[in-house]
Amino acid sequence: MITARDPPGEGCKPAWTLIPRLKPRSSRLISHARTAVAVGSGSYWRCCLPSASASCSCAALTRHARPTSARTERPVPVADAVVAVADVPVTIDALGTVTPLATVTVQTRIDGALTRIGFREGQDVRKGDFLAEVDPRPYRIALEQAEAQLAKDQALLRNAEVDLNRYRNLVAEDSIARQQLDTQESLVRQYSAQVKLDQALVDEARLNLDYCRILSPVDGRVGLRLKDEGNYIRASDTSGIVVITQLQPITVIFTIPEDKLQLVLSRLQRSPSLPVTAYDRSGVTRIADGTLATIDNQIDATTGTIKLKASFANADERLYPNQFVNVRLLVDTLTGVTVVPSAAVQRGASGAYVYVINADHTVAVRPVTIGTAGGDRTQIRSGLTVGERIVSDGVDRLREGSKVTVPSAAAEQAPAVPPVSSNSSDPGQRQPASAGRVP
Repeated sequence: MITARDPPGEGCKPAWTLIPRLKPRSSRLISHARTAVAVGSGSYWRCCLPSASASCSCAALTRHARPTSARTERPVPVADAVVAVADVPVTIDALGTVTPLATVTVQTRIDGALTRIGFREGQDVRKGDFLAEVDPRPYRIALEQAEAQLAKDQALLRNAEVDLNRYRNLVAEDSIARQQLDTQESLVRQYSAQVKLDQALVDEARLNLDYCRILSPVDGRVGLRLKDEGNYIRASDTSGIVVITQLQPITVIFTIPEDKLQLVLSRLQRSPSLPVTAYDRSGVTRIADGTLATIDNQIDATTGTIKLKASFANADERLYPNQFVNVRLLVDTLTGVTVVPSAAVQRGASGAYVYVINADHTVAVRPVTIGTAGGDRTQIRSGLTVGERIVSDGVDRLREGSKVTVPSAAAEQAPAVPPVSSNSSDPGQRQPASAGRVP
């Protein structure tokens, strides 16, 4: 006879026991029906059948019908700050480009073969230092030719001057015609002009010979070599031999809106120099300190800005030509004002506001009137009192009345909890879930 295991719970019976007893036509049909019901009851033994008082429900469905408890709002972790009194610098931030005072492309002034290089790439040079040499032999020969021609014409001039004195005496004695004297005077003037021309050619040849030695025109740093030894260079070449850039001192050119020009000019009337600080591209790392050197003489009508130039000593050479920097021009300093971190000030449709932390660790929205923002601090003209705690970071999930927690303060107040050993024999220690299971 086929039997089935009773499932847990009262009032639940195997499904095959509820089949009414029918009068089978044959014993084989009865046997097949009971076998099928017995196999099916093995898969559905968890379903309860209706009893006399209530209908049966499935245990698999009742497991998911547990009542849910109301969720409580968790405190939002934030960073806090205290409203304080401090000095706020009034600055103008701008974008600038490092510009050297001198950038010189060293070129040859004569044509010839480059026979010698006298510098190393990246070397610091002084004005007048030797850089390169062009083959001087052709120009030395040209100088000798010019000097020889000068000596020849000087001899002719001296001879003509002697004849001129002789002709003057003969004219006085009325021994020769006056025309011969005039011709000799003209010849002397001709030789004198020729001597001047020869002297100019000698000076030119001597100058070309000096040009064979190429010297540094400024103090600075040599760049990469553009010509190698053995090349034939010409004065018409535009690429040059090398580029020298002056690094100390160096300048930074930046622009400010024309609306802020009057603020700068009024401060320059009180102080001849304004401090200027250069920061890196991120605006965090301080690179160098300098002073305002000059202001351009006109405003760019296209952009509505004006150019300013700041000078830096650049002793550590942290400023490099064509480097992009963030410039901060200090115009004034407000002393003894109420300040908060700039990150704490939020802006909405109704204006600026901050989140104030109450004594019960809830936050309240407080409208404020802001003043000058200097660096990472902002002046508060009204709305806050010195000593109040405000939220400086983590305001994204806050609203009026939200509970907050400051992780740093919570960590200081939390008691120290000793570590629990993995082999502890504490009876209250929680056992793994698999420890109480019966396989």
